[in-house]
Amino acid sequence: MKTRILKISLVSMLMMLNIGCKEDAFLKEIPLDFYSPGNSYVNEANFEAALVDLYSKVRYVQGVKANAQEYIQFLGTDIGYNARLDNNRLGDYNTVVTPQNSVTAFHWNNYYKIISNANTIIARLPESEVSEAKQALIASEAKLFRAWAYRFLVHIYGGVPLVLEEASSPKSDFVRASKEEIFAQIISDATDAANNLPNVDGVSDGRLSKAVANHLLAETYLTLKEYDKAIAAASEVIDRSNLSLMTERFGSLKDMPGDVFYDLFRVGNQNRSSGNTEAIWVAQYEVDIPGGGMTSTGSAENKLERVVAPASWTLKDPNGDAASLNSAPRSTLNEGGRGASFLRTTDYYLYDIWGLDPDADNRVVDNPDIRTSKYNIVRDFIYANPDSDFFGKSMLDFPTEQWVAQSWRWYPIPSKVTTPGQHPSGLIDDPVTLTLKSTAGATYRDDYLIRLPETYLIRAEAYFLKGQSAEAAADINVIRARANAELVEPGEVSLEYILDERARELVFEENRRLTLVRMGKLVERVRKYNPLNGDDINDYNNLYPIPFSEIEANKDATLEQNPGY
Repeated sequence: MKTRILKISLVSMLMMLNIGCKEDAFLKEIPLDFYSPGNSYVNEANFEAALVDLYSKVRYVQGVKANAQEYIQFLGTDIGYNARLDNNRLGDYNTVVTPQNSVTAFHWNNYYKIISNANTIIARLPESEVSEAKQALIASEAKLFRAWAYRFLVHIYGGVPLVLEEASSPKSDFVRASKEEIFAQIISDATDAANNLPNVDGVSDGRLSKAVANHLLAETYLTLKEYDKAIAAASEVIDRSNLSLMTERFGSLKDMPGDVFYDLFRVGNQNRSSGNTEAIWVAQYEVDIPGGGMTSTGSAENKLERVVAPASWTLKDPNGDAASLNSAPRSTLNEGGRGASFLRTTDYYLYDIWGLDPDADNRVVDNPDIRTSKYNIVRDFIYANPDSDFFGKSMLDFPTEQWVAQSWRWYPIPSKVTTPGQHPSGLIDDPVTLTLKSTAGATYRDDYLIRLPETYLIRAEAYFLKGQSAEAAADINVIRARANAELVEPGEVSLEYILDERARELVFEENRRLTLVRMGKLVERVRKYNPLNGDDINDYNNLYPIPFSEIEANKDATLEQNPGY
């Protein structure tokens, strides 16, 4: 018995000695029944899931929902204003664009979430099981997400905190880096991505590629006035990425009335797999797929239709009767789906850039540019209620005074904001009349984040600012030729003309606010073209304020506010 006790004691002592020598390992907690940073970034599948989450976050912050903070990229600019003319949805810069308002905090918080998650991916890769070659690709993809997020932050807020490390503990001593430091980091990250990522024809739909990186480099070098580098980066996209403008009818409605510009925005036509060779980066809104951002019953991240399209289904005819069938929205070109009249396009977009008179009858437009054809800008409303005395007639055939009070309920719109005849069957109330359920309102297609014409216009801007107007005109004319528009002469090119061409081609695609801020034109053009905000925008509104909540929480250092706020 004594011998047995002695053996047990010796074993116990040896175990204690062994544990004492390795107490760090013994005390280290390894979660086995829940996810943590320690077990979530181990193999390639883990990192792929983390990247997918970044795509979801970009889609979320880029999406257009029914709240002003998510579509501020268009609202209060030269192309759009609050259709209801009230104090909601940027009705007044002085009451909405403030340090305390959720509008200014939304983008700050969501872009920094992208940056934080990208930093975690980059930091966790070296200790993972992923091969070195695959690590380089994953890191480059994460860096390009980080660069994309900083692109927005630096243009909209100015210099911001430059965070490049994984967050491992609370931090309350952030300071603002200079704009130059932020741009330098964007260039570093985007250059890494351009060197490592596959070309756009070598990635799946919606995936980041070398072309995205070079497009971002071109825009950044343009901002920094390094015009030769901007031209070189844009040329990589235009000349060496197997991209080209679509010039023939294609896709889901190619056999229906329309044109090639109309086809670009029909359901199923945005991705390279559909034959679209000008899409550079497309946000994927997969209907009825978990995490896809949309359901056929009405839940959606992208409600561009609801925000921009007019509430035509609430319109009354001159006798006061319902103008639409059963007072219900319809999936038709003229009625624009289930809009809510939150954002109205300015006369600058609807008329000025096309050389049209807003007081004239513009149902038949004397302009060969297909981007202003009846398929692409809907300028007429046909009374659709059989019980109305005006059934089948145009609203424009009657005195303006009879419906001017309802002007917020119907106004011309670009058809790219809706999907006439292509809403999911789950939202169609009557397949014969195409009336929609009340849960409609989303734009049920994938969303362009970058399209090739924008790269042409970036290179044109760089050529123009370098003094090469002939080359600038040539790039612009590639786009105008596809649109069947009159070609521009080198002497006609200016920054204003380039902004006009961006509006003609990219309305509700490009982040218009970012473009105007980048070019130093936001305040000037809002005052010139925005009928609601022209009198209330201030010089300092060229930048957003830093959210007060961020300044207040940053107790151990000073996070300086932008001037004027």
